Amino acid sequence: MDPIYTQTAFEISKIITKNYSTSFYSAVNLLDKSIRDDIYGIYGFVRLADEIVDTFSFYDQKALFNRFENEYSGCKLTGFSLNPIIYAFQKVVSKYKIEEHIINSFLKSMRADLNKKIYTSDEEAREYIFGSAESVGLMCLKIFVQGDQEEYDKLEKYAKKLGSAFQKVNFLRDMKQDMEILDRCYFPGINRNNFDEFQKKKIINDIEEEFTEALVGIKLLPENSRLGVYTAYVYYSKLLEKIKKTPAPKLISKRIRISDLAKMGLLMQTFFTSKMGLM
Repeated sequence: MDPIYTQTAFEISKIITKNYSTSFYSAVNLLDKSIRDDIYGIYGFVRLADEIVDTFSFYDQKALFNRFENEYSGCKLTGFSLNPIIYAFQKVVSKYKIEEHIINSFLKSMRADLNKKIYTSDEEAREYIFGSAESVGLMCLKIFVQGDQEEYDKLEKYAKKLGSAFQKVNFLRDMKQDMEILDRCYFPGINRNNFDEFQKKKIINDIEEEFTEALVGIKLLPENSRLGVYTAYVYYSKLLEKIKKTPAPKLISKRIRISDLAKMGLLMQTFFTSKMGLM
């Protein structure tokens, strides 16, 4: 395969990562250099799918997503795509033998965002969260363990807990956009009228339990990825702290964020924590 096109495909995935998520981009830069491009390859693909169903409303989103899936299917068969994001992703999938059911679960959850607005049961919500977040964590884990199936099996449950916790924090952070603009709610039984401090506390308690379990797995990660994943964990923990201090009604009217200055402070904090062996 043309090495220039391959290099360009991963560079484009890197640009997508940098432009769409400075926090994730900073965390990736703390990973070992040998695996950064592969993580960019994962992120570019999942971000593009997410943007299709969330923000490209000025086009026929269903048609765009159908084309996206079809292009991925074609790349899977031939090993090549003129879409550099899809091509870079398939290169990573092939390199690490990422299971197809994980990718299919991701695509299923993304497609659900085109039509499904309300989740009425815990089972429905869990299925969506596995596809939209836990599956991405498992893709990354494949890279972190460099294809070692024994290590993967040992860390799989922790990666799923972390992905689930991250996604639920995102749900709380993005309630304003989800409810007002996209008319969605991923928490069963919750809507604009009944979301209160009791409901918020119940969700946060669930997230904190997942974070506690996930931290055990983070400490077991290979050196190539431990600091980067820990940095993401600290960032989301800080975001959750801010959400805890925000009254429930305000979460629906304002998107919660961490300032760039605070992000820089967290980055320095996690770096020294790691170097001092205090993680």
